[in-house]
Amino acid sequence: MAASLLRLHFHDCFVMGCDASVLLDSYGGIVSEKQAGPNLDSLRGFEVVDEIKYHLEEACPTTVSCADILALAARDAVALRGGPSWNVWLGRRDSLEASFSGANQFIPAPNSSLETLIANFKQQGLDVGDLVALSGSHTMGRARCLSFRQRVYDIYDLSKNATVHMPKSGRDDELAPLDFQTPARFDNHYYLNILQGKGLLGSDNVLVTQDHDGEILKQVWAYASDQKLFFASFVKSVIKMGNINTLTGNQGEIRKHC
Repeated sequence: MAASLLRLHFHDCFVMGCDASVLLDSYGGIVSEKQAGPNLDSLRGFEVVDEIKYHLEEACPTTVSCADILALAARDAVALRGGPSWNVWLGRRDSLEASFSGANQFIPAPNSSLETLIANFKQQGLDVGDLVALSGSHTMGRARCLSFRQRVYDIYDLSKNATVHMPKSGRDDELAPLDFQTPARFDNHYYLNILQGKGLLGSDNVLVTQDHDGEILKQVWAYASDQKLFFASFVKSVIKMGNINTLTGNQGEIRKHC
């Protein structure tokens, strides 16, 4: 669940900003972002957010937004899995709308090229350094077969590390760990994996295989060699991400139910 909560924050911020639009269900003229390709049948953690919101509303009604809950839950999820902690800037407000098309357009796909990833992050005001640091989120959690099947069959050695038998078709929802060494811990093993060509997703390995200038590779080596450096960089980038296009003041609302 820790990886799922971190992913919720990421998928929220990359669509219209960190405004909890990802939590809205379809109603009226709104088509939920949950139905978009990158989110459908893969985003989890909604019930955890709802439970947190319930207790906050009992203690302090209409004060803490769902967007702030997502940011705080992501921070705590990382810290509880052995990663760093950080101060979360609060005061976000919740969106009154969602963007189904934005979720399909702006959330990077698991088979994205490096060029596409850089462009996706640039659209959010994030640079290449942020891309490399935030990609380290894939040091914990699991991915569906649908997301990496082609890579398993393209790279034979990787198939030895998949924890489930991966048929060439079907069983799309079977899961395998993103980091086969320490899948439940937030650490720097992600970078060790991609240096060996053992990243589960194609979009992980392109950080190394498509970096023709070698600058990203230097950053990957630095994080693989120094976990404290990775943690410090991750904190800087996740705080930056958590402040993308936030709603404040009289914008949006503070929902009673997320």
